[in-house]
Amino acid sequence: MKKAALYSPSPAQRTQPKEADAPGATLHSETEPASASLPTVAPSTTSRPARRWTWALASGLGLLAGLLLALGPSGLKDWATGRPTPGVNMRAIEAALRKSLEEKPLISPTLKAFEIIAPSVVRVVGLMSDDDDGKDQDEPLVASGKNPKTQKVERGVGTGVVIIDNGTILTNLHVLQGAKRIKVTFADGHVSDARMVSADPKNDLAVLRAQSIPDDLQAAAMRSTGDLAPGEPVVAVGFPFGIGPSTSAGVVSGLKREFRSPDGEQVMTNLIQFDAAANPGNSGGPLITLDGAVVGIVTAILNPTQQRVFIGIGFAVPIENAAGAAGMPPF
Repeated sequence: MKKAALYSPSPAQRTQPKEADAPGATLHSETEPASASLPTVAPSTTSRPARRWTWALASGLGLLAGLLLALGPSGLKDWATGRPTPGVNMRAIEAALRKSLEEKPLISPTLKAFEIIAPSVVRVVGLMSDDDDGKDQDEPLVASGKNPKTQKVERGVGTGVVIIDNGTILTNLHVLQGAKRIKVTFADGHVSDARMVSADPKNDLAVLRAQSIPDDLQAAAMRSTGDLAPGEPVVAVGFPFGIGPSTSAGVVSGLKREFRSPDGEQVMTNLIQFDAAANPGNSGGPLITLDGAVVGIVTAILNPTQQRVFIGIGFAVPIENAAGAAGMPPF
């Protein structure tokens, strides 16, 4: 069995914008009918600006090598002597680059991030009755003896992320409200009962432990939000409306935001605001950076209307708060 995910050290803190209220935010997963079913990245010790500079340098060197290869030995000699290269022009260079991209297309950064986190994402279902078997189908209800009808089985459907490879999972507490039993489905299809081992109502977080786990379970890597900044690309992964795993991409819209529940009884602060699409069922899922590291747990969306759907503003609990709920050491 693999070791638990480690934390990345936080570089120097950036100055964060002053927090702003976000009245009217709504909790982002719900109790709903179940109508659909469902590689750990090594944490980096290099700061984000340094990683970007290293990537840019490597990309530049790769492009230069491609150009020299396209020009050939004579091209290299002529470049060194400063003489014009016979028979080489921009069209030839452009054609060489186009051929290289056709043979080996660039991989989307979002795809790479999803592939890293996918083995650690689980579907979480809160079963509201003791006799519910957790299967994704309507429950038959016999009426008047002859004509069977169906009724939807009420469940809380959300998402979780494996943070320790012994089956320890982070999710949202509101996903499990009223649940008699909890079932989780891992990325490889393995299904297990789970129990809640701790909760942090202040941050709407719950820590689960699965009773059985896949042999090759991978824990997600977590990264400090100390250098997270507005405009940075992020990806949300989860099971919106029970469909998934689904992924959406966006950017960090703001930091240190405040969330107030519709009834006004719960106030959460220091939240990450993001614009990657999230809907009921995404609750408890990971918000990750393009290197596949978890920086937050998706918990709420803002919609000033009564419609509980995404309009462009979502909130996530910073991973530092989430790790504290799991009793894990700080960054």
